Amino acid sequence: MLKKRLVFMGSKPIGFQCLQYILEKNDDLNIEIVGVLTNTKHILNATEHDIIALCQKNNIPILPTLADFLQLEMVDIIVSVQYHQILKQKHIDKARQIAINLHIAPLPEYRGCNQFSFAILDKAEIFGTTIHKMETKIDAGDILFESRFAIPKNCMVSDLYALSLEKTFFLFQKHLADIVNENYVGTPQASFSGKRKSSFHKRSDIQNIKKIDLSWPQERIEQHFRATYFPPFEPPYAIVDGKKVFLSFEF
Repeated sequence: MLKKRLVFMGSKPIGFQCLQYILEKNDDLNIEIVGVLTNTKHILNATEHDIIALCQKNNIPILPTLADFLQLEMVDIIVSVQYHQILKQKHIDKARQIAINLHIAPLPEYRGCNQFSFAILDKAEIFGTTIHKMETKIDAGDILFESRFAIPKNCMVSDLYALSLEKTFFLFQKHLADIVNENYVGTPQASFSGKRKSSFHKRSDIQNIKKIDLSWPQERIEQHFRATYFPPFEPPYAIVDGKKVFLSFEF
């Protein structure tokens, strides 16, 4: 039986974990990784999560650009995990079987970026992670697999992020074989209309919620702080005597 040809697109530690897991399951699932695309900005200071080093160790071709990806002779499956570029239809169509994305949030509730922060601001009690079919519209494709879990009370955004990564990797491990073997049925996100809310946040939206008014009630200040204090990123701030003052406190 011919091996299924897979292209991996991803970055960050979760991308490294998923690529490493695919490598571990290559023989069992009869797949071949024919190329990897990654964001080199996340590799510069990498140590144990260096995707390029992992590829070099396993003789996997590193594809510098999406144009190089289009030059591949044949691709069956695209797996995207925290990939930094938006695919066009011609890229998605390159996959003869399916192109999937691992989105670290529940859909359609939290499409886009910084979903952990907005879930805390929404006082959401449930969060999740999703494997969905890729479309040109961001995080809008049919849901293939998902996992939902409770958000710990009064958690920091960093805590929700760490918990979500753990649940996300487990979901990927659980369903990689299903993806390769076509054991899935997609559920359109529109079918959840009226049952689940829907939102989309751009990367820049996080700046709009980092400004804290010290005249707010204490509960609201703490909520915005929990939602936006995430070292090493720029912390939330207040304007005091016309100056921007970064905030850091315990509660």
